Amino acid sequence: MTEYLTNYMNTVRKRLDSCTTPEELAEIMSEHKDKIAFMQHERIVHFLVTMMFALILAIFMIGTLLLNNFMLLVLVTIIIVLEGFYIKHYYFLENTVQKMYRVYDEMLSMGRVMAAKEVSDD
Repeated sequence: MTEYLTNYMNTVRKRLDSCTTPEELAEIMSEHKDKIAFMQHERIVHFLVTMMFALILAIFMIGTLLLNNFMLLVLVTIIIVLEGFYIKHYYFLENTVQKMYRVYDEMLSMGRVMAAKEVSDD
């Protein structure tokens, strides 16, 4: 997912840099809105999974404290590592979706400039 989003954001940036017509911009904006919706869904799912792992981690940590079981300590360690990776990925998704919002705002600005230019050319 990280590579996919990074490649997509680079592609959108290149397309915007070479965009010259309102029709082309409208097509890019439509596709971008769809990608934002997909990534918002992805972000919500990863948030829920991250919170589920945090809850499981808390339960097993309490169990480890109460039972003094070495195997539970090993399990807690594994869950902490997994939770770290989930948090790292969720952080990336959150920041990328916010970048997508800013790019969409740029697209709206470009659209206003193109519309104003068309009006002044007429």
